[in-house]
Amino acid sequence: MPRESKRQKILEAAALIVREQGSDALTLDAVAKRAEVSKGGLLYHFSTKEALVEGLVQYMNDVYRENVEELVENDEEDTGKWARSFINVMHDKSTENRPLSSGMLAAQGINPKLLKPLQDTYADWQNHIEHDGLDQVDATILRLAVDGLWLSEIFGLGTLPPTLRKQVLERLNEQTYKSK
Repeated sequence: MPRESKRQKILEAAALIVREQGSDALTLDAVAKRAEVSKGGLLYHFSTKEALVEGLVQYMNDVYRENVEELVENDEEDTGKWARSFINVMHDKSTENRPLSSGMLAAQGINPKLLKPLQDTYADWQNHIEHDGLDQVDATILRLAVDGLWLSEIFGLGTLPPTLRKQVLERLNEQTYKSK
C-alpha cells in the first residue's frame, strides 16, 4: 500500500474535523494537530483556510470522479453505464468517501465559489447520463435519487437501514438496464 502523503493526511484530517464538529471548528491549528503535522508543514501545503477548503473540494472531486470513471471504463454494457456507475459508487464507496463530503459542506459555508470543480464534474456527469442510451428524464431521476440518498446520509436525515439502502440502490441499478 502506498505511503499516505502529508497533503492527503492534512486533507483527511480537515474533512474529519468538519464532519465531526462542523465547519466552524475548521482552523489551521486544529487541522495541524489532527494531522499530526507542524503548523509550518500545513502552511507549506495550504497557506490559508480557504486554500485548505479549496484543496478539500478538489480532493473530493478527484476521488469521486476517479471512482465513477473507473466503473464506466470497466462496464461492458454501454447503455446506462454512466448512471449505473454513479449508482454503484454510492453503493460501494460512499462509506469510505463520506468524510470527503465534508469538504463540500465547508466550502458552502466559507465560499460557495470553491464548489466550482464539483459543479463542473456534476455538469459533465449529467451530460453523460442524459446521453447514455436511457430516457433522459429517467436517467436524471436515477441520478437525483442517488444524490438524495447521499445528502440524507451526510445530514443524517431519514437515513435508511442498511438492508433497505442496499435494496434501493439495487432497484435503481436495475433501472439502468432499461433502454429508451
